[in-house]
Amino acid sequence: MTSPVSATAGAGRKGVVAARHLARWLALAATPTFATMAVLTAVAGSGPADMLCAAGHGSVLGGMVPMYLLMSAFHSAAWLRLIAERRTSAGVNASSFETRARARSSG
Repeated sequence: MTSPVSATAGAGRKGVVAARHLARWLALAATPTFATMAVLTAVAGSGPADMLCAAGHGSVLGGMVPMYLLMSAFHSAAWLRLIAERRTSAGVNASSFETRARARSSG
């Protein structure tokens, strides 16, 4: 059985790589977009949409602002992955630098 990507005419390795690259950037765009929407909604005040989303009026998670904040938190995995990748790549360089610094200071 072939995957839909390989069955598509003209879809080569470059197309798959480009699609993955685009998906990664879209995943990174979700968190700041939802955070911005939460701030704008909080500043603009409650409107008719906020009343519709606040089903349980005493609920902590009622309203648009908490919903946008939760969506921002749930979509933050892409940012956490990016930070971990950068720390790992920087950690390799930092650890070799620290090793050389310790060797100089002990000798």
